[in-house]
Amino acid sequence: MNKHQIIIIVGVLALGIVGGIAEWTHLHEGEAHMHEADAHEAHGAVSMELNAGKRWETDEPLRLGMQRIRDAAAQQQGVALASTTKEQVSYLIANCKLDSKADAALHGIIGQLLTGADMLSKNPESSEGMEKIRHALHQYPDYFNHPGWQR
Repeated sequence: MNKHQIIIIVGVLALGIVGGIAEWTHLHEGEAHMHEADAHEAHGAVSMELNAGKRWETDEPLRLGMQRIRDAAAQQQGVALASTTKEQVSYLIANCKLDSKADAALHGIIGQLLTGADMLSKNPESSEGMEKIRHALHQYPDYFNHPGWQR
């Protein structure tokens, strides 16, 4: 074997290893995403509770993020709505500062939003995904005091 053949073999092996790692990472991330979607679906099934019979107070980030999702649901469909919904849920998670019990109730709403968004990401024509998002938006004012929110 000459020097050129060794270099080619080493290069091919290196590419194979890198490609294998990339494929494993992609599969692993997909698996983690599936677990995340399953977890959000479970949150959506959680029994949400009121605050001693009253709606939970909201903070500005919650109102802003939910309004953005609502606006998107009125104007967007499919992948665009899924993307906006996921972005705004990330915004809610990063910025909302709610009481722990209010946060637990919000997880039921978030679970439905993310499940619907995942369905729309996989199938932009998913009526079930759209319905999950609409249902979450319809339920939101039953549990959260969002001034100006009308159905």
